[in-house]
Amino acid sequence: MDERILKWLFDVKMAIDEIDSYFIDEEKDFFKYRSNLMLKRAVERDLEIIGEAINRIITRDKYFEIKITNAKAIISLRNQVIHAYDNISDENIWSILTNHLPKLKKEIEYLIDEK
Repeated sequence: MDERILKWLFDVKMAIDEIDSYFIDEEKDFFKYRSNLMLKRAVERDLEIIGEAINRIITRDKYFEIKITNAKAIISLRNQVIHAYDNISDENIWSILTNHLPKLKKEIEYLIDEK
């Protein structure tokens, strides 16, 4: 595997682990999340990193577009967070955190182990 792709896979893994770390001492509670601006901004920043890294990965090697479920949607989310920041839905971000991030984490760990 290309060393740059491996580095970007690790960037995704680290961003997901960072998001998980925000909830170590706190249960995942949407209403607490919604009322904590600092937490929301931290999560959004990590989602930007994830989207940018995945964009770089699939730009470098199209093979990964089929290996990473919803790669294009992840990149679209990154673009929305950066460019349409005033139109971010807390509910949408929360759904990503609870429903999609665990699956992405497994896929990324598998790809890293596959190297």
